[in-house]
Parts: sequence; structure tokens; C-alpha cells
Amino acid sequence: MEKKVLIVDDEFVVANDLRLILSRSGFDVCGMADSYDEAIAIIEKHKPDLVLLDIYLKGAKTGIDLAHALGERNIAFVYLSANNNQQVLQDARATQPYGFLVKPFREKDVLVALDIAWYRHAHSLEAKLRKEQTLQIALSNIMGEEIAWQQRLEKMARQLQHAVPFDFLIIGYKTREADLEGKCTFFRIGFDEYQTIKIADFFSITGIPAKHFSEMEEMIIAEGFKIYNGDDFKALCARSMLKRQIAKKFQVQSNLIAPINVTDKGYFLLSFFSLLPDAYTPDHLQLLKNLQPSLELAVDRLVALYEIRMLSEQLKREKIYLQEEVKTNANFEEIIGTSHSLLQVFDKVTQVAHLDTSVLLLGESGTGKELVARAIHSMSPRKDKLLIKVNCSALPANLIESELFGHEKGSFTGATDRRIGKFELAQGSTIFLDEIGELPLDLQAKLLRVLQEKEIERIGGKQTIKVDIRIIAATNRDLETEITNGKFRLDLYYRLNVFPITLPPLRERKEDIPLLADFFARKFAKKTGKPFNGIKPSALEEMMTYDWPGNIREMENVMEQAFVLNDGKSPLQWGRPLINNRPAVSSPATADTPSQSLPEIKAQKQAAEKDYILSILKKTNGRVRGMGGAAEILNMKPTTLESRMAKLGIKKEHG
Repeated sequence: MEKKVLIVDDEFVVANDLRLILSRSGFDVCGMADSYDEAIAIIEKHKPDLVLLDIYLKGAKTGIDLAHALGERNIAFVYLSANNNQQVLQDARATQPYGFLVKPFREKDVLVALDIAWYRHAHSLEAKLRKEQTLQIALSNIMGEEIAWQQRLEKMARQLQHAVPFDFLIIGYKTREADLEGKCTFFRIGFDEYQTIKIADFFSITGIPAKHFSEMEEMIIAEGFKIYNGDDFKALCARSMLKRQIAKKFQVQSNLIAPINVTDKGYFLLSFFSLLPDAYTPDHLQLLKNLQPSLELAVDRLVALYEIRMLSEQLKREKIYLQEEVKTNANFEEIIGTSHSLLQVFDKVTQVAHLDTSVLLLGESGTGKELVARAIHSMSPRKDKLLIKVNCSALPANLIESELFGHEKGSFTGATDRRIGKFELAQGSTIFLDEIGELPLDLQAKLLRVLQEKEIERIGGKQTIKVDIRIIAATNRDLETEITNGKFRLDLYYRLNVFPITLPPLRERKEDIPLLADFFARKFAKKTGKPFNGIKPSALEEMMTYDWPGNIREMENVMEQAFVLNDGKSPLQWGRPLINNRPAVSSPATADTPSQSLPEIKAQKQAAEKDYILSILKKTNGRVRGMGGAAEILNMKPTTLESRMAKLGIKKEHG
């Protein structure tokens, strides 16, 4: 592709000679200009790759003024000049040109200068990009560390020194209402040595009142990204007490300001000062502007964690209550029963609790799925943080997404403030998704993303938020049937069903009924203050023959009702007869013929699974193994997937 060149010279003859030289050599001369304004108009319209630029132009502005504008736009330029004035040449060099051509010049000189300029510019852009990426990663990592705020700011200052040199720095976060964690200042006293000056000490050193400092901060924020070198900095000091006192105390002569608007509530302030009068360039300013998205994301995450801490304080009483409830109701030892089926559940809980593996709890309503989830959490390395619980069936469809993922202010009608979702609240902890089978299909896709990518996005948000959570899901539905009926995603089922635990119904562990009855009786005796005088033998017999369709939850309610009615002197008996109303199971000879036979239902499930695996294979072009292969997407071992493919009759050539 031809390189576009703009020629800016107030002498038409010189400019035209250059145009002929460049045209003969295959360059695309997109225009000639003799003034700053004319050059800017052509630049905006044609976006040249290179500019040949005379220092003296028609009008009030010079080529040096235009060079600053080119630097801001990342356009390479070469000076044309016959001027030998040392001050002018020094000013020109400060704009960091990609070459000089001294008039008069030969055709060969022009072409060589342009080749060198283009080469330097291309490599300069690559170096800048690498520098920016390195700095972005370093700052993001610092923001993610669990360290003290002042230590975080000092580490950031050291990283920034490599990109934007300074001798004095003001850095920190400021909300629009008040300081979040505060700001700090750093004074460079050696090659990699800094004196940390807290803001309170800074006020004492400079003699600036805190109120006056805050007012001047607002002026800085309103002014935006700015560079003040030499005389500009002196003029700034003349009208700003803050800058005047800093210049006097620390002997600085230039200033770069970067107030980065990181959230809808505040700014991250960066104000660099240097002992040199010409320390800062448009490249420094552009670097900080380019850092804004990553810095915004990192600080936004910090602010979210801060808001979570504030929310945790607000919910302190609730947390204490929940912790007490966990101690009395959810400890592993307090899950009552000694039956073989329950002991098998205990074994599975013990096996999986210390891992981060997703767990799917299956079983009828009232079998104690929440207690088991709490037991898994309390035995895990995440036990010091609060278990976050979400009942997917109890939330309206229009609110559940906001409840899970949160929302930004103004993202929808009624969103008067930012809301932190349950997934963010569960950062570093466990989230229990009860009644997962009730989750709408569109939200199932978003949950799948959380499981796969470990990231979420608030409603109305522009950035993704990484989350470190463990998911325990529970349902009383047959998810395989739900998949067949198109109500549950097969890929989400694979992700959740990594370690299934089925809780037995109470009618299948009747040997545990006396233990449970005694446990609930003593619990309600303590709660009501009534003495427990045992259970009437006929009442206990009823309990043993009853099928308990509501399981443990129903038993707890029956026991509580019995205590309410009891006079405190006689054994417990039930307020209503415990009569089985479950329909009798028909014998094969008399049962009505179902709409589908068992083989037909099984075949339907296998067909759905086969179609899903085929769709994944199509996306991976038939590749099963390796990064991006079907096994990785399905979160299965390649050997397991290949075995399943063989069973379903899927040949590798299907890809």
C-alpha cells in the first residue's frame, strides 16, 4: 500500500519539488499546506502516514506547534529547515521528530530520510504497545493483590516510574463525596527509593489546608489531562497555591495531570512532577489515556470489593445470625441419622468438601439439601467466608438476573443505584443455587459462562468481572427429563453434574425417624420452654408407618405443631393424623399404559445428547483433544468423550 505523505511548507516551489520527488518514488502525496490550520484540515480529512514539515509557516503558529498535534495523533514527521538558530532547533528536538532535512536537499536525502522515519515510527509504535501492555498487566496485578492501600499505591508508583518519570507524585482514589481509602504522595530520594508522605503530613509540609486542597482537586479534575512544562508550569504556579507550594518545597519545574474517571462515583488521580522543565511529552499523556480502560477496570473492581465490605458491615447482624444458625443446624455432625443411605451421603460430602469441584445436590423437597450444602461449605477452605444462598424459584423472572449478576445505576427503570450481585458477594466463597431447575433458559447461558470463564458482567456494565467462587446447585427435578423437554441446557447440566449427591427421602431411611424426632423435640422444648415428656407410642408408630412426602421439613413442622398443642405434662401426640395419601403403585398387569415406554424415553435422551455432542464437534471441526477441542468445551476427559461417542454411534469422521 502506498504511504500517504503531507507536505507542509510556506514556500510553494520547495513544496512542489518535494511533491514531484515523492510521486516519482511511489508515494501518495495527499496534500500540500503552507499554514497550521490548512495542514490540520488535510490531516483530519486524509490521515497521512508521514508529514514533511517546515518549522516556519504562514500565520501565527509554527511547524513546532503542528509537531505537537502530530505527536498526539501518532503521525510520524520529518522537519525541513534552513534555520540554524540553536533555540529553535532545541525546541524542535523536544517534539521528538523522526528526522531532519536541511535545505537545500537532494532527492536521495529525502527518500532516505523518509525510509528511516517510517522504520523508526513503525518500531516505535510496536515498542509503545509492548510498554503499554506490560504496564497494564503490572497495574492490574497490583490492583488484584490483597495488600494495604498505601503499599498498593507505592507499588503502582514504582511501575509508573518506568513509563512516566517523576520526582514527586500525588496518587490515589477520590470519590465525588469523600475519600474512599485516601491518597498518598511519593518523593523520589534515590534511584529506586521513595519517601512516602501521607496526605495529612503533606498538608503540614506544604501548609495547605485540607479544604483548600480538596477545592483545587476539583479544579484539576475539571481541567482533565494536561501537561505543564517550563513557562506553562510557572504560569500554573502563579494561579494555584497547591502547585506553587509543591514547586517551592520539592523544587519541581513541570507537571503532568491525569484525572482518570474510573467509576460513576469517583476518580483515580495521577499528578506527576519533575525537576526538569521539559520532562513531559504528548507520548506520556497518550500512554496514560491508553491505560484508562485497564485502570478503570482494576479500580472499579477494588471499589466493588470496598462496597462489598461496606455491605458486609450493614449486614453484620444478619451474618452473625446466619453463622449461629450454621453452628446449630448446618454442621456436618448435626445432620441427624445413621442409616446406610445417609452414611453414603456423608462419605461423598467428605470426599468433595475440600475441593473446588461443582456439586449438584439431587433429591425431593425437604430432604436437607441446604444443610448438606452448608456442611460442604463449612468443611471447605472457603469456610471463613459467608455462604451465599439464592433460591432460583423464589425470585421473579425480571429480577433474578439483577439478583445474580448485579446492575449498574440507570441500566433499567428503577435502577437508582448500582447493585452488587450474589456472584460478586460470593467472591472467594461458595454460592448455593437452590432449585436450579427453575432458572430460565437465557440465564442458564449466563450461568454457563460463569462456570466456564469464571467471570460475570453486571446488567448495563461495560467490563467483565473475574470471580473466584465455588458453585453448589440443588434441584428436586429430574434434569435429564428437563433436557429432553427443552427446559434445561445439556451443556450446563454437564458443568453442574461434575459431582452429584442424591439425598435419600425420609421414607427410605425410616431407621433415622426416632433420632430426628428426638432432635426436633429437644429443639422445640428449648424454644418453647416446655418440658419434653417423650412421644406417645401410638404417635411414634404413626411416624414409622408414614411416608413423609414433605420429608424432614414436614417432620419439623409436625413436631413444632405438637409442641404448640402439648400441655407440657403429657407425651407428644400429633395435631392431625399421619395418613399416607400417596397413590399406590400399580402392578404391571393393571397399570395404565404410559404415553412413552422406558426404552423410548431412554432413546429420546440419547438422541438429544448425540445431537449436542455433534454440534460441539462441528464447532471444533471434529477435534476431540487438545486446547479448544470438544472434550475441553464439554469439560470431559478425551477418553470419556470418545467412549461416549462410540456408545452413541458417533464416528470421528462426523467432524
